[in-house]
Amino acid sequence: MRDAIAKLGFEFCTPIQAQSLEHTLEGHDVTGRAQTGTGKTVAFLVTIINDLLSNQATNERYLAEPRALVVAPTRELAIQIANDARDLCEFCNLHTVTLVGGEDYIKQNRALEKKPVDIVVATPGRLLDFVSNDNLYLGLVELLVLDEADRMLDMGFIPQVRQVVSRTPKKDCRQTLLFSATFTPQIIELADRWAMNPIMIEVEPEKVAADAVEQLVYLTTTADKYNLLFNILAEPGTEKVMVFSNRRDQVRKLADNLYRNGIDCGVLSGEIPQGKRMRTLEAFKTGKLRVLVATDVAGRGLHINDVSHVINYTLPEEPEDYVHRIGRTGRAGSIGTSISFACEEDSFLLPAIEEKLGGGLDCIHPADRFLEVAPDFARSSKFKSENLLNKNRRPAQRK
Repeated sequence: MRDAIAKLGFEFCTPIQAQSLEHTLEGHDVTGRAQTGTGKTVAFLVTIINDLLSNQATNERYLAEPRALVVAPTRELAIQIANDARDLCEFCNLHTVTLVGGEDYIKQNRALEKKPVDIVVATPGRLLDFVSNDNLYLGLVELLVLDEADRMLDMGFIPQVRQVVSRTPKKDCRQTLLFSATFTPQIIELADRWAMNPIMIEVEPEKVAADAVEQLVYLTTTADKYNLLFNILAEPGTEKVMVFSNRRDQVRKLADNLYRNGIDCGVLSGEIPQGKRMRTLEAFKTGKLRVLVATDVAGRGLHINDVSHVINYTLPEEPEDYVHRIGRTGRAGSIGTSISFACEEDSFLLPAIEEKLGGGLDCIHPADRFLEVAPDFARSSKFKSENLLNKNRRPAQRK
């Protein structure tokens, strides 16, 4: 594992890694409060891999009986964790399998039947499907990780997680690590129920991530928003940009207009088939796409290097989602830029966001050059279905 860590370029521990590893490597249960992007994934994966390598299975191994289980709330996060696990296991003979909804159940089952599995990374619903169908046995799980427990609580997954946890060994017979962005009374109760005398670890909250991001708010009108976005994307330095909007239809229409205006972009939302979502994400990561237009499905848990700008085309209704959105930039010691559009429809959301951040945001009117009318469409539609597309429609013109 040391060779893999060196190859990945890790030199120093992040705060959550330093604080948690000294306990988890000794076998203690831990409940950690940390945001995405703080390095918690590597912290629990190093713990898992170290334990599996240090305590080799002496009895005969059977198929579909994992020794470690990681549960995450979203497909994207689960797939990212599994990819990180495979990277860290590059020089180890450990088998990782991903079980997520939206992908072929039979194909995932084949991965379990290929050879004994060491690490399973899964979303709650698909995991429960496998367990209920007797295609996965959790009675030998030695390490259980519940990542982004607050998100699973918000999304209503806790009843499913309870059923899954009940299939694993009792809490005094396994090591349990629980991570959450917040320590609400419900999260503390879950930690006490599922973990054995967990050591509580906290790193600096969201403000730390925000400090690495230059935040700017443009006061604009709904009619000017598209022109403002197009002209910002035309500026030098906007190399890898994530654009967030609240609804799927907004994201699809916005990406379609950008594409028709000659900007290579991709869409990431819940309605996009999982395979296409992963191909789009990979194209954005590798630079084949410069712009990714997304709903908040991409706001959490995704590790994308070198995102130069995050643009909030619409302000999120929940202040916490704002923090997670801007956390896609300014990662790994780099400085990022967040630009938010506050128009007449959603400017009332700003006070709650500022309260969440613990300080005010710079709100200014955009320069005239940013409000110049975008050029005529040069390409045909790509992202909007024919029954929704009016090919002659242009973005709203500035009056």
